[in-house]
Amino acid sequence: MASSMVSKKQKKKDKYSLSDLKTLGHQLLSSRAHVNNLPLLLSFITPSTRPKYALESLLSLQSFFTPLLPQLPSSALSSSFSSDSQGDPEFIYRTWVRSKFDVFVQSLLDIAICSQSDEALREVVLDTLMEFVKVGNCGKFHSAIYHRLLHSIVHSSLEVHDILPDLLASKYFKYIDIRYFTYISLEKLSRSIGANDISDDRRESLDTTGANQPESSLDLSVHKLYHLLSRIPPLEGSDDKAEYDMWNAAGMFTGKENDKGHTGKQCKDESTNIKVLSPANIAKKMKLKFTKAWISFLRLRLAVDVYKEVLVNLHQVVIPYLSNPLMLCDFLTRSYDIGGVVSVMALSSLFVLMTQHGLEYPNFYEKLYALLEPSIFMAKHRAKFFQLLDSCLKSPLLPAYLAAAFCKKLSRLSLAVPPSGALVIIALIHNLLRRHPSINCLVHQEDGNETTKDTTGAESEADDSTEDSRAGGEISSVKSGIDPFDDKQTDPLKTNAMRSSLWEVDTLRHHYCPPVSRFVMSLENDLTVRAKTTEVAVKDFSSGSYATIFGDEIRRRVKQVPLAFYTATPTKLFSESDFLGWTFKLKGEEDTSAVLVDNTSKENGHISAKRSRGESS
Repeated sequence: MASSMVSKKQKKKDKYSLSDLKTLGHQLLSSRAHVNNLPLLLSFITPSTRPKYALESLLSLQSFFTPLLPQLPSSALSSSFSSDSQGDPEFIYRTWVRSKFDVFVQSLLDIAICSQSDEALREVVLDTLMEFVKVGNCGKFHSAIYHRLLHSIVHSSLEVHDILPDLLASKYFKYIDIRYFTYISLEKLSRSIGANDISDDRRESLDTTGANQPESSLDLSVHKLYHLLSRIPPLEGSDDKAEYDMWNAAGMFTGKENDKGHTGKQCKDESTNIKVLSPANIAKKMKLKFTKAWISFLRLRLAVDVYKEVLVNLHQVVIPYLSNPLMLCDFLTRSYDIGGVVSVMALSSLFVLMTQHGLEYPNFYEKLYALLEPSIFMAKHRAKFFQLLDSCLKSPLLPAYLAAAFCKKLSRLSLAVPPSGALVIIALIHNLLRRHPSINCLVHQEDGNETTKDTTGAESEADDSTEDSRAGGEISSVKSGIDPFDDKQTDPLKTNAMRSSLWEVDTLRHHYCPPVSRFVMSLENDLTVRAKTTEVAVKDFSSGSYATIFGDEIRRRVKQVPLAFYTATPTKLFSESDFLGWTFKLKGEEDTSAVLVDNTSKENGHISAKRSRGESS
């Protein structure tokens, strides 16, 4: 039954040509007597209609509705009086027109969020909707239509990088009032999505293996929310000389002098006595809405890829513009506690809160120490991490045991990381030794025959000899040739780093990569004389890789080139004099030597025979 009705409507629409639609539009605009053309033209505003037909109907309807919008009642009034047939005929007419306008707006939204619709038509539809937003509320900003537009985009099946949100951002986000109402709408959408998704926080159990899985409808909506939020340009300048472009000059950032409230009858006179708010007040309002929108968004369950992208950009695009950046401390500390690459991404924002906004994080250095793993030297954001690590260890108030633990941990990692990582480690160790003279004993420390007071207490598994030594109150700190440093310990205080030495750095003197072995020489200077040394810029090495090292080497000008010169072409890689007691012979070499000896004896016999014949003659 439904399919037959659809086919009848389609046949009815097919009998109209493009010229017929133009005629219907002209009749509608010329006289109220042809108002019945309005539903017919509305029937062509669908995603399935041919673009030319939909565009022609759209232009006629836009021209019809735009001058009538200030005179139409609100949707609430039209719904409450729709059943009143004994009212004012003019009011009934306007109520009916209002209902058709609501249908028109919904039809435009359906076309806008349909990815199969023509792109040019979708752009015209967006411009039409934004015109209604501009003048649809008695000349003021129509936030209801704009909210419906954003709601349709977020909850549709459109892709994140669809043309519609990109057009909205590129054409309209430059206006300050549109940004303001965008923040308000996105905050409401975040709250509604959060209310529909009451479940455990994904940050408690982030699974990076699910990054490539298809997004659910909820994750897609959250991703589009973030895409819209991140596309809104920040507010630059808040002094009285700043000038802001507005989509509606009589919008939210204006007020009427002696305004004591108004009714719907005052719509025609609201353009008078307009007083624009100062730029400082506008900036204050914008910062408040910006903060509410981002805080509401960060309370949502975020997909792994969105979560990482937020953490990477948070310290640059969000924290500087929040009314109170410390509101992010819970989000960032939870992220930092996760560990792995997520903690690395959260470190930048957390460092900003600690250094610029007075955030106290008691276990910060313990968590930072735990991030020092070989995998961090292959991470995507390792460059920023190493620069932040150097900044975090810059304070002269850092305890000696903590500086020693980081220094020793880094030196141990130098044995297992690529050459580019070894260069970064040498730079970090150089700076640590220069900043903290109290740990210079690590450069060269004897076997460790010093004695220390025993504070551990007896253990049930200890043998009798160990118990006897503990009874004396002193024990040998370490056996000869054994490093007391415990690289598996997560607490820097318990690593015994101060009793160890940087023997790993000494092995880098013989590193197979020449830049590493050359750079180690910088540690041979007396780093305690600060006037004669300077800190190494970690950023010069933090982005290194095999490719950058190779590029530097081939561009390096070499004054002396080592050459191998032989008086005779060598037949062996090693000579027997290099390895006393060893003989290097190829398989079957003895047989070859026997043949050579036999040939030599024959030649010698032949020569002796010639000599004997010559003598006899």
